[in-house]
Amino acid sequence: MSIHKTLSAKASSVLALGMLGLALFAPAIASAQGDPATDFGLTDAQQINVSGSQTDPKIVIANVINIALGFLGILAVILIIYAGFKWMTAGGNDDQVGEARKMILQAVIGLVIIFLAYVITNFVVTRLSEAV
Repeated sequence: MSIHKTLSAKASSVLALGMLGLALFAPAIASAQGDPATDFGLTDAQQINVSGSQTDPKIVIANVINIALGFLGILAVILIIYAGFKWMTAGGNDDQVGEARKMILQAVIGLVIIFLAYVITNFVVTRLSEAV
């Protein structure tokens, strides 16, 4: 085994452990950022009224977009897991490893695009809420 493959295997292991650590600790970080007993993590503009419906169409549209982006994010993570499984079961076949690497790279690029779309959507909705 060449030194390049050994370093690549070590880098892949470190990356996988980092992603696993992030996945394990992200819920704890997210739950510590807001008081769920009072605002359920929503801003004042996103609060739900007593009847359970939201009156502002901007907020309804933003929630639909956020749900769609969340679904796409879940699909991207599933693709990363599938590509990792494909890589692990390649059995040293360089073609399958190359396909798996390409799939992981494309899924990570997709996650970045999804995250940026979420940030832009959140920014626009916040500015629209403040303007009106």
